[in-house]
Amino acid sequence: MSHQSYDGLQSHIRQLKTPEIETWKNEYSDRDYTIEITGTEFTAICPKTGLPDFATIRIAYVPDERCIEIKSLKEYFLFYRDVGIFHEHVVNKILEDFVAACDPRKVEIVGNFNIRGGLKTVVRAIYERPNQGMDKSTN
Repeated sequence: MSHQSYDGLQSHIRQLKTPEIETWKNEYSDRDYTIEITGTEFTAICPKTGLPDFATIRIAYVPDERCIEIKSLKEYFLFYRDVGIFHEHVVNKILEDFVAACDPRKVEIVGNFNIRGGLKTVVRAIYERPNQGMDKSTN
């Protein structure tokens, strides 16, 4: 099968309108700490076959001024149940939307997709904000 059979299947992903991920004010933004969130029931659709893809999505982030509201993140994940999207793209789209929502100091998104056809896929996407003199404790 040639790669051309996949051309155009994902050209809309960066513009995909996804649900808002809500946030709340972090009262401990003066220190670094890590929040880990794991969604064990993530589902999306293979854009080529139309079959469901199942995954565990793990998010580890160091918040700044805003933290993610968990219920809205769950609803955000549910949105993908009817979306045809490649594993690599879904993890990167989640990363983009997550960073846009809470502007963390650092975040890693890991998509651990179930085995399909004897192949296992794990996709990692990382964002780290450039150091802009963020250490508030020295002031």
